[in-house]
Amino acid sequence: MAVELCLLLLVFCGSTISEVQPIYKPPPGTLDFGFVPAKTYDTGAYHEPGPIGVLFKIVRAYLYLVQPNSFPQDLVRKLAQQKFGNAQGDYQKPENVVLTLQAIYYEIGFIVSAALGFVFILLLPLVGLCFCMCRCCDNCGGEMHQRQKKNADCQRSCFATFLFVASLIISVGVLCAYAANQHLTNQVRGAKKLVNSNFKDLKIFLNDTPAQIDYLVSQYNTTKDKALSDLNNVGPLLGSRVQEQLGKEVRPALDAALTMAGAIRETREALENVSVSVEVLQEGTERLHANLTDVKMHLSNTLNDSACSATQAASTCNIIRNSLNQLNINANFSGLPGVSSQLAKVNDVLKIDLSSLVQKGYAAFNDTPDLVVNQTRNILSDIKNVLESIGSNITIFAKTLPVQKILADLTMYLTQSEAYVQDYFPVVEQYDFYRWLGCLILCCMVVLILIFYCLGLLCGTCGYDKHASPTTRGCISNTGGNFLMAGVGFSFLFSWVLMTVVVLTFVTGGNVEKLVCEPFEDKTLFKVLDTPYLLNQHWKNYLSGILFKNPNINLTFENVYSDCKENKGIYTSLHLEHLFNINEFLNISMYTEDVALKIEHIQINLSKIILLDEIGKENLLNFSSSGIEGINFAAYLAEINKSVTKVDLLSFANDLEARADQLPKGALENALKGHANNIRMIHNQQVIPLEQAMKYVKARSTLNQSIRLLKRTSSELMVKVKNVISAVNAAQLLINNNASLVIVQETKKYMDTIVGYFEQYIEWVKESIAMEVAACKPIANVIDTAVDIFLCSYITDSVNTFWFGLGGSSIFLIPAIIFAVKLSKYYRRMDTEDVYDDSVEQW
Repeated sequence: MAVELCLLLLVFCGSTISEVQPIYKPPPGTLDFGFVPAKTYDTGAYHEPGPIGVLFKIVRAYLYLVQPNSFPQDLVRKLAQQKFGNAQGDYQKPENVVLTLQAIYYEIGFIVSAALGFVFILLLPLVGLCFCMCRCCDNCGGEMHQRQKKNADCQRSCFATFLFVASLIISVGVLCAYAANQHLTNQVRGAKKLVNSNFKDLKIFLNDTPAQIDYLVSQYNTTKDKALSDLNNVGPLLGSRVQEQLGKEVRPALDAALTMAGAIRETREALENVSVSVEVLQEGTERLHANLTDVKMHLSNTLNDSACSATQAASTCNIIRNSLNQLNINANFSGLPGVSSQLAKVNDVLKIDLSSLVQKGYAAFNDTPDLVVNQTRNILSDIKNVLESIGSNITIFAKTLPVQKILADLTMYLTQSEAYVQDYFPVVEQYDFYRWLGCLILCCMVVLILIFYCLGLLCGTCGYDKHASPTTRGCISNTGGNFLMAGVGFSFLFSWVLMTVVVLTFVTGGNVEKLVCEPFEDKTLFKVLDTPYLLNQHWKNYLSGILFKNPNINLTFENVYSDCKENKGIYTSLHLEHLFNINEFLNISMYTEDVALKIEHIQINLSKIILLDEIGKENLLNFSSSGIEGINFAAYLAEINKSVTKVDLLSFANDLEARADQLPKGALENALKGHANNIRMIHNQQVIPLEQAMKYVKARSTLNQSIRLLKRTSSELMVKVKNVISAVNAAQLLINNNASLVIVQETKKYMDTIVGYFEQYIEWVKESIAMEVAACKPIANVIDTAVDIFLCSYITDSVNTFWFGLGGSSIFLIPAIIFAVKLSKYYRRMDTEDVYDDSVEQW
C-alpha cells in the first residue's frame, strides 16, 4: 500500500516538470517572483521518551556489551544474496558454511545469553522438582529438626539481609518491567494523534501541490509584464543604447565643431579688441609724441642761444643737446599693421550661425530613440501578440496535465488508507491491551513471589523469639517461615515461564535494535538496501527499476530519504526527469524563438540624421582662410612689452635741472629749468596716465590677451579645421553606412535582455520545482514515524526494557530461593530439637 502511494505521488509530481538543457544567461534586470506558497507540516518526527529514557540508555549499553560489533553490512548483503535450502546439500557448500560461521560469530553474544537462558528454563524446574522430592523424603532441609548452633543468630540475620537485598533488586526489576509495559501502552494509545498528523501532512502535500503549480504558471505574467515594459520603452532602452554606441564618435565630432564655432566668435571678439585697443593706445602715444617733439624743439632753440657759446656753458649745452634724442616715445602703436581685413572676413563667416547648425546636428542625433520607436512600432506590436500567445499556451498546457485526476485518485487512496487505519486502530489497541495484560500477569507473578518473601520476612522477624526453642516457636514466626517456603515454591513454578518470555523478547528486541534501529539512525541500513542486485538479482538499482523500469539510473534509498528529510522537492529526490520529459514546457527555445525572430527583424534607418550640412563645413573652411594667421603677432607683442618713452622723463628733467645749475646765473639757466618743469608736467599728465590710467591699462591688457588668443587660434588653423570636418564626415559615414552593425549588436543585447527574463523565469521554475514544489518532507516523516518512532522508540525500547527488568528479577530469584529456604528453618516451628545435659547447657 505504501509503495503504491509513493508511485502515485511520483506520477503526479513528475507530470509537472522536466529537465532543461543548460542555456546562456545574460545579465538582465532581476525579476522578483515571490515565494512559492507552502504550508508548514505539523508532524515532528522526533520522540522524547522522558524520564524512562534513562532506562533505555542503560539497556542499550547492556546490548552493546552483549553485541559490541558494528552493523555487518557485508554479511547482511551476502546472506540476502545467498539462497539456502533450494537444493539438498546447500548448507554444506563452503561459502554457506563460512556465512553461517560469520553469522554465528556476529550473534555470539545473543547466542550465549540465550543459551544461558535456556539452561535456566530447563534446569530450574528440574531443580525445583528434585528439591521438592528431596524434602518429601525429609532431606534437603525437609526434616523438621533444627540443630542448635552458637552462630545461629548471625546466620539468621545474614540470610534475612541477603533475602531482603535480593527482594529489593527483584522489586526494582519488576518496576522497570512494569514501567516499560505501561510506557508502550501509553505510546500506543497516543500513536493515533501521530498517525493522524502524518495523514494530515500527506493531505497538505497533495492539496498544496496544485496551488504551487498554478503559482508557477501565474508568475509568467511577471515575466511578460517586464518584457512588455521593456518593449514599451524600446526608445529609452534600444534607442539609447544605439545612441550611446554611436555617440562615442558622433559626440566628439559635434563637440569639436561646436568648439570651433566658439573659436570663431572668440576670434571676432579678439580682432575687435585689437582694433579698438590699438586706436586707444595710438591716440595716447601720438599726443605724447607731439608734446615731446614740441618740448624738444623749444629746448633745442634754447640751446642755440648765444649764451651757450660761452666757454663756461658750451660743454654743458653740448651734453644737453646730445641727450635730446632721448625725448621720444618708445612704444609706437601707429606703425602696427591693421586687422580690419581679417575682421571683415570673420564677420562674413559669422553671418552663418555655425553653432545653430551644430545644435541641429545634436538635436537630430538626440532624436535617435524617437526614430527607433517610430520604426519599430509594427514589429513591437507583433512581439506583444507573441507574448500573449505564449502565456495562453502555458496556461493551456498546464490545464492539460491530469493533475486533478491524479489528485482525486491519490486523495481517495489516502482517505481509504486513513479509514483503514482508523478502523483497525481499535483492534490494535485491543491487542495491545491483551499484551499489556499478559505482561502485567508476568509482573504479578514476580510480585506474588515478592509478597510471600516480604510477608515471610515481616512475620518471621516480628514473631521471632530468641528465647523460644525451635519446637516452641510462635505462630507468627512459623507463618513467616511458611510464607518464605511458599515464595520458593512459586519461584520454581513461575521462573521458567518468566525466563522463556525474557529469552524470546531478548533475542527479538536485541536484534531489532542492533540490526534495524541503529543502522537506520546512521543510514547504514539504506546503504545495504542500495546494494546493487540485492533486492533483485537482475537490477543494479532496485528503486529506479521499480519507478522507471531502468535499473541503471543511480537512484538510491539513502539519497531519496536524505533529500526528503531536507524537505526538497520530490522531483529532485526521485530524479523524475528520467520518467517524464516535457521539454516543450521548460525548453527556452520554445518560448524565445518567436520573440527572438521578431526582434532580429527590427530594421532601424538613421540616414535622416545630418550632423553638419555642407554650408556649415564651407563656413569652417572660410574661417580657416580668413587670414588671421598672417597677422604680425611678434610686432604687436614687441610694442606691448615696450615702455612708454625711451627715457624716464622725470629723471631726464632732474638731470636737465642739475646741469642748468652748472651754468652761470641768467636767462639760459632759467629757460632750461623751465623746460625741465615742462618735461615733469608732461610726465605727470601724459606718461603716468598712459602707464596707470584704467583706459590705457585695460587697452594694453586686452590687446595682449587678444593677440595671444589670435596667435593660439591661428596656429595650424587649417589643419584643425580639416580635422573637425574629417571627424564630422567620419561620424556621418558611421551613421549612414556602419550604423547597421551597431544597431544589430545593440538589438542583440536588447533581445538578450528580453530573452533573459524568460530564462530567469525558467531557472526560477526549475529551482522551485527542485526545492519547493511538492516538498516530500511528509514521506520522510512517514518513514521516521514507522521505523524510528513506532518500531524503535515505542516498541523496541519498551520491549528491551521490559525483558531487561524481568530478566534481572528472574535471575535474582535463584539467590532469593536459597536464602529463603535457609531463613525459613529459623522461623518455622520444628517437630524435634536437640536436648543437652545441664553440664552441657551451662557452658
